Amino acid sequence: MAGVLLRQWRESDLEPYREMNTDPEVMRFLPALMTRQEASDSLARLRAGIEERGWGVWAVEVDGAFAGMAGLSVPRFAAPFMPCTEALWRMRREFWGRGLARAAAEQALEFGFSRLGLAEIVAFTAAVNLRSIRLMERLGFSRDPGGDFDHPALAAGHPLRRHVLYRKGRDRRADPLPAPPARA
Repeated sequence: MAGVLLRQWRESDLEPYREMNTDPEVMRFLPALMTRQEASDSLARLRAGIEERGWGVWAVEVDGAFAGMAGLSVPRFAAPFMPCTEALWRMRREFWGRGLARAAAEQALEFGFSRLGLAEIVAFTAAVNLRSIRLMERLGFSRDPGGDFDHPALAAGHPLRRHVLYRKGRDRRADPLPAPPARA
């Protein structure tokens, strides 16, 4: 598999990022295509988030090419399962079907659990987005049917309003054992 790198955003990412966010197939399970200005504003927010916190939603690079985005985010809407940190990903269509979204998401999850010390990371998507649901399950997320929700940014009756919630806790078996006490 190609090398997958999560990195800070660059000016050269803007055009392929805009293209990704105006591709109807890529955006099929999101409320709307982005305008050029919305994409520019979104990229600026993503870049600023990483600069401020040292983490966020990174650009995904594959063999030197901008392939999409993946990372961790704190959702900006109210829901019963808040506060939380969400894992998310979006890939340009030409990078689909190669395991790259999974590889990028795994790196983001590892960062969240190992570097940030998060106990849990959530993921959610429209209930009809079976492709993302399958990826969540391959990543080890477990469905929380009691946490499913109607996305507050979408109007009643919108076909994408119902969302499913998945949760993943840090694998305690991977935590190092504490050092034995020092002998006097």
